[in-house]
Amino acid sequence: MHTTAVRLHGEKDLRLDRFELPEIAPDEILVKIISDSICMSSYKAASLGSRHKRVPDDIAEHPVIIGHEFAGEIVAAGDLWQDQYPVGMRYAIQPALNYQGSMDSPGYSFRYCGGAATYCILPHQVMELGCLLPYEGDAYFLASLAEPMSCIIGAYHASFHTQAGSYVHQMGIKPGGRLAILAGAGPMGLGAVDFALHGNIVPSQLVVTDINNERLARAASLFTPEVAARAGVELLFANTAEMADAAQGLLDLTAGAGFDDVLVFAPVASVCELADKILGHDGCLNFFAGPTDTAFTAGLNYYNVHYNATHVIGTTGGNTDDMKESLELSAAGRINPAVMVTHVGGLDCAAETTLNLPKIPGGKKLVYTGISMPLTAIDDFARLGQSDPLFAGLAQICARQGGLWNAQAERYLLQHAPSIETPA
Repeated sequence: MHTTAVRLHGEKDLRLDRFELPEIAPDEILVKIISDSICMSSYKAASLGSRHKRVPDDIAEHPVIIGHEFAGEIVAAGDLWQDQYPVGMRYAIQPALNYQGSMDSPGYSFRYCGGAATYCILPHQVMELGCLLPYEGDAYFLASLAEPMSCIIGAYHASFHTQAGSYVHQMGIKPGGRLAILAGAGPMGLGAVDFALHGNIVPSQLVVTDINNERLARAASLFTPEVAARAGVELLFANTAEMADAAQGLLDLTAGAGFDDVLVFAPVASVCELADKILGHDGCLNFFAGPTDTAFTAGLNYYNVHYNATHVIGTTGGNTDDMKESLELSAAGRINPAVMVTHVGGLDCAAETTLNLPKIPGGKKLVYTGISMPLTAIDDFARLGQSDPLFAGLAQICARQGGLWNAQAERYLLQHAPSIETPA
């Protein structure tokens, strides 16, 4: 079977290729991909090429398919999996395999497995580790976004606290504690706000910072005081660039006690150092945003580490249980990953979008792999709809959902957008 896929051939060398997939082995599964959301991690892999820890050395000769936040339907299963994974089953993928200590992962390491494709082949590792998950929801994009949400959920679960005289780590953010999300008005930050308000452990106070008033205004419109109040949370937004002393200003919001948990969503030294300064006793700093600079450093107050029991952790990706939790919360309507999405496009925009991701404003960029469409902001649908009936229809549907991407918009797009025209 032919597939159309975005493949990494070298540093900053992404190409939209059409090629033949091999026949699947008895321990492999052939899948159709419907949706794939673009992650900053894919930008990092594309920028570094084989210097990235997950990317093979021989991509010039054997390019790999990028994309790891994907969902779709099973087309064919090898003999080993036919009883467990029926044809037509909708699925989501947990790409953080950690198979026998290897860092190989879909979207980084495999010639025939990645999300930026019309079809791909899942290697045996995915099924052996239980990372191919059935999905029964009505929107493929929510299954795609379950992966980034699982990373957020994993960060919350990885945070920990202690009690004086005890060496036992109590896992998770502090129940009823004070939580700050720094650089938190971007797409992943919005997902983190959603989970803080609607997950199984909620803080009593949540402060979200950014340095961009437009991003903060959008966040505040999505998560209103009424939404936070229903969760029993005091929610505050702050632009640290407008504070004379950001650390003191944030500490004042806690009446000087400091924060029990601080999540850092930008790999910027000044943001990391601000997080360190606002920790309270036994405060946990979670460095969520991975840097591309292998020599990235930031200052840390070791006096507080010693006497105030502050500590630093870092998480990269979630596990399968986090993915299941994400899917369950989304299906139950407790979280809405659509808050992360600001742009939608077809497979033919994926390469350029990935390579320029840090320069493109807004939140998550969602790709539907079977269609041809330029990357388009949801906010631009109405304007474009004046001359294009496709966007006119999408604008009307999204307007009814408060400007958010949704299941009806997905169905409309898949029905009316032009095909990417995979050759027979």
